[in-house]
Amino acid sequence: MKHSLYTLLFFISLFFGCTKKNTQNEIDLNSNDSLSSYLSLANDFDLPSQQREQYIQTAFKIISTQENDSLHRVNLFKVANRYYNIENWKEYKKMVRLVLEKSAMQQDAFSLAKGNNYLGDYYDSQGIPDSSFLYYNKAEKIYFELNDNYNLAKTIIKKANLQFNQSDLLGAEKAVSKALKIIKSSNKSDVLYDAYNLLGLIYNELEDYNTAMRYHNKALTSIDDELMASFYQPKATSYNNIGYLHLKKQDYKQAKKYFQKGLDQKNVFQDKPTLYAMLLNNLAYSKFKLYEKEGLPDLFFQSLKIRDSLQLSAGVIASKINLSEYFISKKDTFQASLFAKQALELAQKTNNYRNVLNSLKQLSIIEPKNAAIYGNEYIQVSEKLQKSERKMGNKFTRIEYETEEIKNENTDLVQQNRNLVYIFSGLAMLGLFSFVIRTQKAKNRELLFKQQQQMANEEIYNLLISQQNTIETNRIKEKKRVARELHDGVLGRMFGVRINLDSLNKIDGGTAVSKRNDYLIELRNIEQDIREISHDLNREKSELINNFVAIVDNLFEDQKKTYKSKFISCIDSGIKWELISNSIKINLYRILQEALQNINKYANANTIKIELKKEEDHLILKITDDGIGFNLKTAKKGIGLQNILFRAKECDGVFDIESSKGTGTIITVTAPLK
Repeated sequence: MKHSLYTLLFFISLFFGCTKKNTQNEIDLNSNDSLSSYLSLANDFDLPSQQREQYIQTAFKIISTQENDSLHRVNLFKVANRYYNIENWKEYKKMVRLVLEKSAMQQDAFSLAKGNNYLGDYYDSQGIPDSSFLYYNKAEKIYFELNDNYNLAKTIIKKANLQFNQSDLLGAEKAVSKALKIIKSSNKSDVLYDAYNLLGLIYNELEDYNTAMRYHNKALTSIDDELMASFYQPKATSYNNIGYLHLKKQDYKQAKKYFQKGLDQKNVFQDKPTLYAMLLNNLAYSKFKLYEKEGLPDLFFQSLKIRDSLQLSAGVIASKINLSEYFISKKDTFQASLFAKQALELAQKTNNYRNVLNSLKQLSIIEPKNAAIYGNEYIQVSEKLQKSERKMGNKFTRIEYETEEIKNENTDLVQQNRNLVYIFSGLAMLGLFSFVIRTQKAKNRELLFKQQQQMANEEIYNLLISQQNTIETNRIKEKKRVARELHDGVLGRMFGVRINLDSLNKIDGGTAVSKRNDYLIELRNIEQDIREISHDLNREKSELINNFVAIVDNLFEDQKKTYKSKFISCIDSGIKWELISNSIKINLYRILQEALQNINKYANANTIKIELKKEEDHLILKITDDGIGFNLKTAKKGIGLQNILFRAKECDGVFDIESSKGTGTIITVTAPLK
């Protein structure tokens, strides 16, 4: 009754404590909604699991917006830990998978090892030892490569625990010895505790009780109260294990003493309810074996209730078998049979062969009439258990072997990859050499083309000079023809009129008046002839002067006829082309040709505008299009643009180009008048 009262008072204090704490937390939440606050609240064991889960979800919303750096992954592990503490296995697994994915993206080996360790914990909690062993093994290999002895040793001990639970005692002992060798030079009390504690359990199962007791005592002395938080309850765990050792030795008084010491540890129920339930059940069984009535069967039922609420199937089975044993001692065969059958049903449902055997053994004692039936079933299950344990042991061995094999294959792959790197490097060098040769040949062809183009330009220049000479020759011939016309025609007629007018001075009367009128008409005719000759001279002069404009107009006409783009040209009529050097005219003409060719070929323009004007002592040629444009920073200068730049320099001019994607292109050439 003492323990029943203790438990009742504990639950009452826990209820009021949670209420008070909850109110305070809500106040804190309103005043500080930082990530650290939510994570702290999510890890507050005084709060209900549902409320803690809400804080976890809120914390994760904040973390999910962070960049995938080391701090982000640390926070994701914290979220996973809190899901583990409230036993939300689905979200725990999901979070661990997420952090593994993000760790792989950043090639974070430490987080990958930690994530595999967490997955091992998950499958261990779900009772899937082979998967758990696989992920622990992956973590072990990464920690080994990182030379992280502390985490390496801890992971090996986790593997050893799995081997122990599957009755692979030899494998478990070897693994613990390996872990101890790894940390022998360091003082890691938590790893030492886990190692010594597990060795004590192993030797207890081997019934080497003296060695088992020695390791359990070493585990107790290795506890560092500052390093190992009370949350892990190492002392309560060791007291339970030592009590169980005395229980197997049938030293029930000593067993009871240690189970009670375990229960007397502070906050055992809050920190480790599973351990608390185990201590209660073991204490009750010790009292039962000592024929003590106080607290029985209440202690059994309290343990069963906690285990059932935590869904600890193995613990529930153990409690019901002990209750069956208790009630058979009280001659209550109905209750004894009921609990034994419930234990058997749950053991079969969870494929827990060891507890199936314990349940069948208990039923054969309760129902002697059916002992033969239970005995046959016991033999069959025992064989299944041996096969299952042997199979699981083989799985563990195969996982380690295959991992080692993969490691060797990876070494071979590294060598192969190194050879491939050498081969590809050689091929790359050959390719580079070939590329350089082809590039040099292309440059030579480009140089040859430029030389040929220069020769063509010189030929064009000579043709234009020849044309200009022809025009000048024709101009001289025309001047001579006009001189002959004036001399032979107009001047002769004017001389005749002047002589006749002189002769009229000697004549009087009507005849003289009539003669004068005839001579005036003749003078008008001569005046008209002179005007026509003057007009002809002006027209010929204009044609000679504007010969460059005519050539350009022909180029523009060809552009309009050949291409669909709208073409606009504007040439300043005030430019005196006869004063401009032939070199400038030729280069401007070639720039116009090159620019129009580039626009037609690449720009896909709807409108092209050409402006040629004089500003002070400079000629300005501006060529505008509304085509697709190009990026001046990234585009390589083609030969067309190089030619325009070259011709602008030939004129001692300045070349400028403006263009960007989607905004068209503007080319401006400014040449000084010479």
